[in-house]
Amino acid sequence: MKTNIFTVALSLLSMAAVAQKSEIRDAGDAVEDGNYAEAKTQLQTAESMLSEANEKWTERFYLYKGQAYLGNGENTSLEDLKIAVEAFEKAKELGNEEEAVQGTEQVRNALVQSAINDQNTEEYKSAADKLYYSYQLNKEDTLYLYYAAANSLNAQDYTTALEYYKDLKELGYDGSGVEYLATNVETGEEEVMPKGQRDILLKTGEYENPQERKIPSKKGEIAKNIALIYIQEGQDEKAIQAIQDAKAENPDNIALIQAEADVYYRMGNKEKYNELMQEIVKKNPNDPNVYYNLGVTAAELGNNEKAIDYYKKALEIDPEMTNARMNIVVAILAKERGIIDEMNQLGMSKEDNKRYEELEKERNEIYQQAVPYLEKVIEADPENVNVIRTAINIYNQLGETEKAAALKARLE
Repeated sequence: MKTNIFTVALSLLSMAAVAQKSEIRDAGDAVEDGNYAEAKTQLQTAESMLSEANEKWTERFYLYKGQAYLGNGENTSLEDLKIAVEAFEKAKELGNEEEAVQGTEQVRNALVQSAINDQNTEEYKSAADKLYYSYQLNKEDTLYLYYAAANSLNAQDYTTALEYYKDLKELGYDGSGVEYLATNVETGEEEVMPKGQRDILLKTGEYENPQERKIPSKKGEIAKNIALIYIQEGQDEKAIQAIQDAKAENPDNIALIQAEADVYYRMGNKEKYNELMQEIVKKNPNDPNVYYNLGVTAAELGNNEKAIDYYKKALEIDPEMTNARMNIVVAILAKERGIIDEMNQLGMSKEDNKRYEELEKERNEIYQQAVPYLEKVIEADPENVNVIRTAINIYNQLGETEKAAALKARLE
């Protein structure tokens, strides 16, 4: 009896195709039920027979594979998300463009949300990898490259950070723009959102107080970070050259001058830093941060009187700048160090006792100068334990025991 081999072969192929369709269909059902592990198992079995499937079922296979490896997008590994993208791309090539593009967009959303979660837990390297992959999926969205660079820097992965920052520089990334805000009536919190969405929400009454906030250019920050990485690697000349290259394109850009000043500051050249900061003052005399930064370097150079003048100027422009007020306290109290040293060296003679009283009076005058600023700091930051303890000590030295006791009770 002769066996029709061709007929048997066709029969086997038909059975394989039926089995394969069943597994692909089951994988789709598992995805729909949120059972992604089961879907992966079904797809792995079907993949060995994929060459026998027609185009329609092959396309469904890759679409389900993309959805299975994407999962719900929460805590999905970067490796699985990459597999999902590859599967969606194959589904797109086979003609299912709409669902494939939608799937890839879901992957990008999952990458960004997962990167945010990583940032919150200080897993900066993982966040950088996810953001960079998101950028690779759509290179027009350079914002993700910028965030990938920042996370690499936070992870102290200087080689990768430098590579990304150089890419941003070559792309001419600016990052400036406008962001739109509104206050959530229920929570009282300001939220950033697209303008169209904000305008709709304002009409519902759920949001109020619409505002617009300018986002400054990131070019100065990028140039500064490139320079700071070079400093970290002991390449000071390259650091300065990186800033000079950026300034050649934008010589009057305050952010770049600030970046250059910061580089000199990091290099320990505080005189050059001050020179550049004075240049910024001329160009932007109404920025309180400029005077605040000048105050910081003046204090570090040992000129506390000049530092206080700068901090006061910052407060004239921005009376709510608590850091400037606190630094005035620090600069004032720095004067007592010399007084205390001299007091400790005095003996018990009549002349020494007289000098001690003179020094004690000078020290109390310093405390009196500091008190108004301290009180303002406590008013603005009533839970600052260190500031409250400083105030308690000063009140005790001045004999103002009631004020000291009141603050001590608050501290307890």
